[in-house]
Amino acid sequence: MADVRAWLPWENPDDFLGGVPKGCDVDFYAGGEPPASPAEVEFYVPSYMGGGDVLDIVREMPALKVVQLQTAGFEHVQSRLAEGVTLCNARGVHDASTAELAVGLILATYRRLPRAVRNQEREIWPDSYDEVDDSLADRTVMILGYGAIGEALERRLSGFECEVIRVARRERDGVHPISELPELLPRADVVVLLTPATAETRGMVDAKFLSRMKDGALLVNVARGVVVDTDALLTELRTRRISAALDVTDPEPLPAGHPLWSAPNVLINPHRGGASTAFAPRVARLVRAQLERYASGEPLINVVAGPQR
Repeated sequence: MADVRAWLPWENPDDFLGGVPKGCDVDFYAGGEPPASPAEVEFYVPSYMGGGDVLDIVREMPALKVVQLQTAGFEHVQSRLAEGVTLCNARGVHDASTAELAVGLILATYRRLPRAVRNQEREIWPDSYDEVDDSLADRTVMILGYGAIGEALERRLSGFECEVIRVARRERDGVHPISELPELLPRADVVVLLTPATAETRGMVDAKFLSRMKDGALLVNVARGVVVDTDALLTELRTRRISAALDVTDPEPLPAGHPLWSAPNVLINPHRGGASTAFAPRVARLVRAQLERYASGEPLINVVAGPQR
């Protein structure tokens, strides 16, 4: 049996993966001029956050069987794939990085760290400490889209003496269904968005959703920008009734001059949720395991579309 031809986005896959699995031949592709083997590719890993070229090239791969993403989201790829191609996401890879960032955004907002950075740049030491910072202790945090990353976030919140409300699309033990949001939102001091971008969730955080959040509440979006109605959010921010900390926006990238940049009560982090030192070792373990499974005929994990293999 011929070896599996795989395209990977790392120039030194032996070093990155800790060895290419037996039964696999690997070519490097991360955009630009492709290798000479598109007709032979069965297993393809697009580069992380790559542009349209690294995704559209699947149309030139008639033998393609598996696309393994480095992202948890997969909606941007699914429509490009031919029938019969198995699509796998990177569930589990971003749990640590995204959960850490969500906590960081909450703390940075509550303890007003952006102001401290600005004061440091201007060499300003405040004259008084009459203003009291908010604390995460004794607050209620809603995790909306409670899955693997939500579980990782809750583990990190466990030492902060706060209450956690879990919400997902479907009810399960200890997790509220999304249908209960109208009753739950007024209870939350912090709402962390971890939902995927789907037809159901696009624009879910609209004017009605935001109006149900309590005065002084914080919205943290580490999901996808399109989950939030930007105009509705801007309306609320301008009243200073709520705050927001955004790792993702709509549009994205956020163009210069967009009103979100200058809106009050908002902290913007330019889509860095997965970009930490925790990412590389986890994605390497996943890709190596998937290549081993595919080459040996074992079932793949993290299949989100297409046939099981």
